[in-house]
Amino acid sequence: MECDVLVVGAGVLGLSSAYHIKRRDPSKRVVVIERLGGPGQGNTAKSMGAFRNIFTSETNYLLTDSTIDWLLHLQGDLGHDLRLHMIGYLWLFSEPQYRRLSGPLSKIKARGTETTTYEEDELRRIIPDLVTDFSEDEEADLMGLEEVSYGVLGHKCGSLDADALARSYERLFLELGGEVHYGTEARRLLLKPREELGIPGEPFIWQESGIAGAETTRGVIEAETTVVACGAWAEVILSPIGLESFTRPKKRQLFAFNDPKLSRLINTKGLNSDDALPLTILPKAGIHMRTEVSERSIWLGCADGLGRGFGLEEDPQPEEDYYGNNIYHALVRYFPCFSDVRPINSWAGQYDINSLDETPVIYSGGGIVYVGASSGSGIMKSDALGRIAAANYYGEEESELYGGHRFRVADLGVKSRHVEHEAFVL
Repeated sequence: MECDVLVVGAGVLGLSSAYHIKRRDPSKRVVVIERLGGPGQGNTAKSMGAFRNIFTSETNYLLTDSTIDWLLHLQGDLGHDLRLHMIGYLWLFSEPQYRRLSGPLSKIKARGTETTTYEEDELRRIIPDLVTDFSEDEEADLMGLEEVSYGVLGHKCGSLDADALARSYERLFLELGGEVHYGTEARRLLLKPREELGIPGEPFIWQESGIAGAETTRGVIEAETTVVACGAWAEVILSPIGLESFTRPKKRQLFAFNDPKLSRLINTKGLNSDDALPLTILPKAGIHMRTEVSERSIWLGCADGLGRGFGLEEDPQPEEDYYGNNIYHALVRYFPCFSDVRPINSWAGQYDINSLDETPVIYSGGGIVYVGASSGSGIMKSDALGRIAAANYYGEEESELYGGHRFRVADLGVKSRHVEHEAFVL
């Protein structure tokens, strides 16, 4: 098979990149290959499916805010059911945390990003199941848990069905005449000289060479440009040819709950139009949870850092005691309604972590465009990254994001990278 562009990976970033490349020039033959059986079945499907525009970094803000506008357009105007709900993000802070973050919060508000700050009394009224005072809880003190004094709610934030988003990009891509081949794994990238001499052993070090497609489980696919967008597996395909993915895989686990004890918490009123608990981040331990509105259940995860090793797993599975013997003990101090409640389901996926600045990387050269290192923000930046990858492919210095914002393509590259430090993190 021969094509203009070969895209390796049919996750949300691969399909977004393929769609925007094809949208810019429908005459291009753009082919997507995916080792699994459908769109977004890898780590995309195992995502929390959450999005926010609450960032201090201008880079992060532009990538997320424009993508959220696109998602709203995709569902509201184009009729794609993403199961998108603007439930918001609610950060719970202790007094010291809130003081430390006063500068970043002021910067976020000065940009015009809509937020609401709640004091302790208001939080207890709106979320009666939340414990904010640990003065009489010796176990919480022993665990070093911080009390809740403030809550900051980001309004242009919410959740969606990650599988539905991947299928929407696939549909848009196919409507333009794009091609997708599932059950097709890229075994290796093809390195060829620009001018073949027909001598065994090519390419030699003195020949100008580049990537010319991939050898796959269904044969060789030759391409003028190969887009690598396979997330946590990028290192596997790039390292053998001496290219850097700037990413390390790290497992993340999610747990789903649906129990009568949680009914009042799930149906929290007054914070959004869905009368649902927003994506809520606890002050300690990286624990976060949100209402799955369509199911009226709660999804819960933990952004564990130190102690959680890097490592690629072919089929990551949740750890049997990770919730019951670990997360649970901190969670029930803040939300006693979880006492003796067990998950009804659990699953695990992998973030492709850029451990330097946790911002995506897009670079090109030698017949390749790399899109990755999304560090857990692939869903919320998916459309912007697809547009930037397309601009990179077409050799443009700037990309036009949805809504008209201009973004310098090289800012996410390597040689002249320019991304700001993010001061507001989970």
